[in-house]
Amino acid sequence: MRRDGSKVATMTSFIAVDWGTSNRRAFRIEDGQVVASERDDRGAASVAAADYPAEVAGIRQRLGDLPMLLAGMVGSNIGWRSVTYVAAPAGLADVAAALDWVDDRTAIVPGLSYRDGVHADVMRGEEVQLLGAVAAGLVPAEALLCQPGTHCKWATVERGAITRFTTAMTGELFALLRTHGVLARQLGHPVEPGAAFLAGVAEGAKRDLAASLFAIRARGVLGLADDADAASFASGLLIGADTAARIESGTTVHILADPALGALYAGAIDALGGTSHAIDSQAAFVAGITRIKDLAA
Repeated sequence: MRRDGSKVATMTSFIAVDWGTSNRRAFRIEDGQVVASERDDRGAASVAAADYPAEVAGIRQRLGDLPMLLAGMVGSNIGWRSVTYVAAPAGLADVAAALDWVDDRTAIVPGLSYRDGVHADVMRGEEVQLLGAVAAGLVPAEALLCQPGTHCKWATVERGAITRFTTAMTGELFALLRTHGVLARQLGHPVEPGAAFLAGVAEGAKRDLAASLFAIRARGVLGLADDADAASFASGLLIGADTAARIESGTTVHILADPALGALYAGAIDALGGTSHAIDSQAAFVAGITRIKDLAA
């Protein structure tokens, strides 16, 4: 249902696009199942606003001339057009009611905002996966969800709605440390979820992040640690600090991420006394966007 109360044609088959900053994924969905998909690097940061009609037409040429729902940074100020956020607490029905219709067959998912005193937060695209995980029964209606990435999202779901959430720039900080500053030369090795990573998690839980980061430099200079382990330790340090700020002993966290990154967060959560559960993020997205489609019909 649109904001003006009018209905749109029921979409049995449709195209859903998860349009991130750097990448995008497009799915042809029929009766709730993905029958075709594509992924490329045509993220919002590389597409000018005037080029979106051609991009959307190209997706339709490849995946089918079908109605389309677009989620993610396509609805931001670096995307096609800026769409007003839905304020949390919000569920899928609230999101569906606020779809921004570009035309009769193309709509942009709005994203969520959250305010608590001086603290403010926003998300675009993650809400589809987070709420979709609940809609698909992959997580309980009352849960703490974690979606790691460049900007890690931690969301509390109550009665099937996102009531509050926090974004941590964990991945971006690690990328910056790896490419700029005094630690860059030490952080070139791959991150492994082993002893060095877990040592970093334990150090990060002390939450003295600035000092703990410089100690990586000092240990290398003094020969107290192998630089081959520095990237794993630094990653553990950042993820450990992020995780320790969100959970207590006994907290259950449902993680939506690719297997490699998800394993790092699972290791940190479990090491700090929580219990982690891995969730299929694509299944969650498909469930969420399909439910939004159904509610908008």
